[in-house]
Amino acid sequence: MADYVITSCSTADLSREHFERIGIEIVYFHYFLDGVEYQDDLGQTRSYEDFYSAMKNGSDTSSAQVSVGEYLEFFRPFLMSGKDVLHVTLSSGISGTYNSAVTAASMAEEEFPERRVIVVDSQAASSGFGMLIDKAAELRDAGYSLDELHDWLESNKHYLHHWFFTTDLKWFIKGGRVSKVTGVVGGLLSICPLLHVSYDGKLEPVYNVRTKRRVIEKMVDMMAENARGGTDYDDKCYLCHSACLDDVMAVVKLIKERFPKLTDDKFCINSIGTTIGSHTGPGTVAVFFWSDKER
Repeated sequence: MADYVITSCSTADLSREHFERIGIEIVYFHYFLDGVEYQDDLGQTRSYEDFYSAMKNGSDTSSAQVSVGEYLEFFRPFLMSGKDVLHVTLSSGISGTYNSAVTAASMAEEEFPERRVIVVDSQAASSGFGMLIDKAAELRDAGYSLDELHDWLESNKHYLHHWFFTTDLKWFIKGGRVSKVTGVVGGLLSICPLLHVSYDGKLEPVYNVRTKRRVIEKMVDMMAENARGGTDYDDKCYLCHSACLDDVMAVVKLIKERFPKLTDDKFCINSIGTTIGSHTGPGTVAVFFWSDKER
């Protein structure tokens, strides 16, 4: 058994059952719905369906990262039990949580000088972050030491590609990802922007595509161009969506047609959680896969 634990932010957007199955402890972000604070607890307190329905009906949303004090309280029980900690955070390109975790780790090591707390900036988001966590658990179970796993994550995290689109620009305009003018024009022309997560972990628009059908095709084209082995790709493929199951299943259908080696057991489909969803809104679909090319 490993002499360390792997911990993660709830923003890795896997199901609670998935986290429990692979033995990952999580710390919760927070979100606000019409000014009321909730924990991003994987849809336990408030279902994803209810959350996105409220957004569609005009509720105001925002999110808050984990504080230094919360991280410190989260780390303590593991250290007290004699375990070291490898904590992986949401990308520093979209959140300041990495800095809070690093500060808390330093404080924890002062309190427990015989223990170690290593923090990794995933430079990933949502179920792409989750896919990285899943791989970390696999390597832990294969016998990787704390340092070996840390080194692997730092060396390989940029080979995990994220591509996503939205069918509703409202929340991307609100968050400043899309300008108001571009948003108005995009709405009139049925533009669905295709975005990715950059090398430094930031969300970046790459293509403006007209119609949902075409943006799905373009996203799968990007997977064919970048996936390890091209259309012979046979590793895991994770997807997530915000209250648009039909759209994500349309993506899965096209991926299966283009990638014959991707059997059903290779796919994992999740809901975009309430922290990330507070900024993307409903109507977003994302796909994640491994590549030989750094993003």
